[in-house]
Amino acid sequence: MAGAAGPGPLLRRGPRPLLLHLTLAMLRSSGSVAASMPWNAASPRSTEAAAIRAALAGQADAFPQAVLEEALRQDRALIAGIAAYRRHPFRRDLPDPPALWTEGETRLLDFGGTGPTVLFVPSLVNRAHVLDLAPGHSMLRWLAAEGMRPLLLDWGWPGEVERSFTLTDYIAGRLERALAAAPGRVVLAGYCMGGLLTLAAAQRRPERVAALALLATPWDFHAADAAQAATVGRLRPLLEPLMTASGALPVDALQVLFALLDPFGVSAKYRSFASLDPTSARAGLFVALEDWLNDGIPLAAPVARECLEGWYGANTPARGTWRVAGLPVDPGAIRMPSFVAVPTRDRIVPPESARPLAAAITGATLLEPGAGHIGMAAGSTAERALWRPFREWVAGLPA
Repeated sequence: MAGAAGPGPLLRRGPRPLLLHLTLAMLRSSGSVAASMPWNAASPRSTEAAAIRAALAGQADAFPQAVLEEALRQDRALIAGIAAYRRHPFRRDLPDPPALWTEGETRLLDFGGTGPTVLFVPSLVNRAHVLDLAPGHSMLRWLAAEGMRPLLLDWGWPGEVERSFTLTDYIAGRLERALAAAPGRVVLAGYCMGGLLTLAAAQRRPERVAALALLATPWDFHAADAAQAATVGRLRPLLEPLMTASGALPVDALQVLFALLDPFGVSAKYRSFASLDPTSARAGLFVALEDWLNDGIPLAAPVARECLEGWYGANTPARGTWRVAGLPVDPGAIRMPSFVAVPTRDRIVPPESARPLAAAITGATLLEPGAGHIGMAAGSTAERALWRPFREWVAGLPA
């Protein structure tokens, strides 16, 4: 995954939306500099202020200059990191496996292997290949080599038909037909938003599902920060013109919503990337993951409305009022072996949101790896964090 060092042509856009992330970084720097200006011996007496005052050792007048220099240093590192990312020569070149089934823009990809069939369902707003990212970072190819038959539901780009879909259309329609096309009963595994879809499908079609796995799956959208979730829910009227015009919530609008969860996270990781050897495996993995993050998929407008107002605004899953084809989605109704993975450093799906699923499903196995949302599935420690524990859980299922 490493590439040659040195300057080169711009090969990619990003991070998306670039203007937003640059603006956030500018506001952070200018706010820090402005706050440092009035600093003197009479500044606030908080614990943090006292620690800074002690470190200054009578040089309070130098503090604003030090803050300015640090802000400039961090901003230079951010620009250098973005430039290094945009010029990095990495290109994902893994070929797709054959499709077992297709419908519209959706494909059921078969990674081969023998043993239990595991059908993975990703989110609707990201490319499915996060689970097949690159050599050495493909959960699905690793599982195929370890005695399983992984299938991947690639939702594809929403075309004219899909842009009219509701969550019921995706779950009770396309997902259930993919289940019917799979060989025999399967272990149904959902990642992120895909976990909500698989939970509903497993409840509706237990005759097709031998066991259920929910990986970094949100459930209680208000558990970590109810005010923030409610704010996301109230954004629907602002986003409605975009959805009305195209029939979908565009990728950059989705990226703005994700940025609200961690406004300065993107800047921090690009500053860190600037210090990496561009030929290193770590740099290559960073670029692979960022390429995936920046290559999102629009969300059908009816689904976006349900998610914004229902999931985030009204917290319908945790309140028991989220329905698919008229049936309430109830994790307490699941009567099959279940596995719930809750990464403890997840900033996209806070652990407080995902953990209630393990408590609500009778007898569920709970795994809490020390990893992030994406790192758990495709990062440098993913094999230890998720792949091996998941394989061992599947191997222990009743025949």
